[in-house]
This record gives sequence, structure tokens and C-alpha cells, in this order.
Amino acid sequence: MAAAALTAELKVLIALLRGQPRTGSHAERLEAFYAPQASRYDAFRERLLHGRGELIADLIASQAVLPGGHLVELGAGTGRNLLFFGDRLATFGRVDAIDLCPSLVSEARRRTAAMATVQIHQADACSWQPETPVDTVYLAYALTMIPDWRAAIDNAIAMLKPGGYLGVVDFYVSAAEPEPGLARHSALARAFWPRWFRHDGVHLEPERLAYLRQALPDHRLTEAMAPVPYLPGLRVPYYRFIGRKDG
Repeated sequence: MAAAALTAELKVLIALLRGQPRTGSHAERLEAFYAPQASRYDAFRERLLHGRGELIADLIASQAVLPGGHLVELGAGTGRNLLFFGDRLATFGRVDAIDLCPSLVSEARRRTAAMATVQIHQADACSWQPETPVDTVYLAYALTMIPDWRAAIDNAIAMLKPGGYLGVVDFYVSAAEPEPGLARHSALARAFWPRWFRHDGVHLEPERLAYLRQALPDHRLTEAMAPVPYLPGLRVPYYRFIGRKDG
């Protein structure tokens, strides 16, 4: 790793070790945490946030967003996830990317400045609404960082057209006694990972996935494990969810 990249990596690691502040509004906590690492945000998380490309590929395969369609990403961060759509992104009629953190929004606006169909909004995923219903909404490693996550899920579903799709990829841990057919994580995993991530304002528990499955019974779910940078031999649970709204 080059010296400049190593220095940037250390800045991210220091921010992670310091953790997210415990005081201030949610927006203020996010800005304090992410501002020092915004320029290196994507490079570090490429090795941490698995399954994003696969979620986008699943949405494409489901024909969730066709040419001329309307796509929304909630908790969009720097806008990096939009790049997983490749050339298809330019065929969509409109793309809205929403995030609450000013530093990450600035990075997203820089990244998408030449993309005519993309609009970046500094707003709350729990309350932002488009003017008209949309074809697809997705969240990639954002739901675990939203305090009022039920409101975010309800808001996402509310903005969908009948028959529209909601996609989510995120970390989680299973219930102690999950429903038949679902993954069951060890007691150690269920204790360790929520404690490890909570320091940085990321909250892992089974309730978010359970709420998604209840809200959108017509869904597909993939559960998997992924390596974590600087923690050799350990693997963190994550899931990919695609649900379809009735109609």
C-alpha cells in the first residue's frame, strides 16, 4: 500500500476507534464521525460492505427498474453504490439519492455531477418523499445506522408504486431461535458483533430483518457471512433482501 493510501487508511481506522459521538442530533453525530474520513470512505468500505453489487444485480434481474423508471437510494452516502448499475444508470428516468451527512452528500454531488438523471438530497431517510411514487427503493448498509429504522422502512414502502421493489443489504445477527429455514448464529456471534459495531453507531439485531419480512411477505432473502478488515478469521453475518409491494 502506497504511503498516501496508508495515511488515509489510518485516518479511517482512527475514526473507527474513536467511534461515533454520543451527544448531538443524529445528523451532527454522523457529520462528526464521517467528515474526517469522507475522502477515504469508499476505499476502506469496499473490503467491508459485501453484497452491494449482488443486491443491485438481483434488482436488475427482477426488472425492478426499467429504462425510464424512477430509483431512490436512502442512506446513499457518497453515491458509490449507484456505480454498481453501470451503464444502466443513464437509462433511468430519474434517480434520487438521499443522505443526512453533509460531508458524504458533498462527495456524492462531486461523484455524480456529470450524471444528468441523478439528484442528491441532504435529507432524512425517515421523512423524505418524492413528488410521485417510484419503482424501486434500496438501502445498502444504511438501515443499521438509522435510529428510527421502522420509520425508514415504512417511508420507503410508502413511496413505492404498487408492485414496486424494496432492496436492503446490511449486517445483522439472528434471533436466538430463528424461524425455520433461517440462519442461526452462535451465542458468541450474537453477543460480539452488536457490541463491536455499536461503538460506531451501527446497530445489529434481528428485529430489522424480521420487520422487513413482515412488512413485505412477497420477498427473497439471502443470508451470508463476510470477512472483516483487520480481523483475520472472523466473519460477520449480512443479508440481502428484496421485497415486492402488493399491487
